Amino acid sequence: HNESSIIIATLNSLLPQLQAGDRLLVVADNCADDTAALARAAGAEVIERSNQQQRGKGYALDFGVRHLAADAPEVMIIVDADCQVSEDSIERLAICCIASGRPTQALYLMHAPEGSGLKVRIAEFAWRVKNLVRPAGWARLGLPCQLMGSGMAFAWQDIGLINLASGHIVEDLQMGLDFCRSGKPPLFCPAARVSSYFPRSDEGLNTQRTRWEHGHLGVILSDAPKLLLESLRRGNWPLLGMTFDLLVPPLALLTLAAVAAFSMAWLLFMLSGLLAPAMLASIGMLLLGVAIVLAWGKCGRDVISFVTLLYAPFYVLKKIPLYLGFLLKRQVDWVRSKRDDS
Repeated sequence: HNESSIIIATLNSLLPQLQAGDRLLVVADNCADDTAALARAAGAEVIERSNQQQRGKGYALDFGVRHLAADAPEVMIIVDADCQVSEDSIERLAICCIASGRPTQALYLMHAPEGSGLKVRIAEFAWRVKNLVRPAGWARLGLPCQLMGSGMAFAWQDIGLINLASGHIVEDLQMGLDFCRSGKPPLFCPAARVSSYFPRSDEGLNTQRTRWEHGHLGVILSDAPKLLLESLRRGNWPLLGMTFDLLVPPLALLTLAAVAAFSMAWLLFMLSGLLAPAMLASIGMLLLGVAIVLAWGKCGRDVISFVTLLYAPFYVLKKIPLYLGFLLKRQVDWVRSKRDDS
């Protein structure tokens, strides 16, 4: 949607990876710029959708799938317009998807633009925890990962298992859960990589974070209880694992919740002398802190220094208005993140 400033770079990362018989389809969705013309000139197949009442990525994906149905591929791979795809990642995704018979998710990383401030670099580290550390841990346990929105591969025969046509603001999260419910739990493939950059502007960052985090929290409240019951009733252990992963809130909110529980538990101890809640809350804080430091030591040293990591609590405090906004005025409609050239 209106990605004329970056669509060529994305296509240039994809076109060299295509083999004979492959197709590269660009869905220009409600575009008011020259995204479609630039994509055609670069050598991509382009279709255009115009529907101001049905806005959002889910509707665009459904439009593209229906176009492909006349000459369906064996595997369909979805890449967002603002992502760069690492060398050989398309082939790795396709092979992994075919061999496993399951939806396959590449490692999707977001990077801080050069010269970014403290909060964006901490956000890059938090993204690595969410999209690298946690999926790798679940994979080690033989459990599925969440779909991340870009770098996703699906066998064509499985596309009909889910409903793409929705304005859900975290459609990727919903897709992964729906596939798992249908017996196709997503598989993590870190050998394939896609990457993008956080917006430089505060407006772009805030729009992006609000959509992601309000959407995630909304799914927790609306879907998590019934997913828990369904997974236990059907003995669907991959779905149970994905539901537990879903229940983990964004890292900043998790930290706020742990601090709040710690403070209230020790206040209760001072007022009543009840020690057990205070000890449990203290152990929880300790485990969270150790987990964050271990994650930093494993995959965050090149993103932020340890001294910078110590400033993370201030980053967490600045996100309180975002979570208050979820309680007072939750975002439910899809809103495009403001790009740096907009």
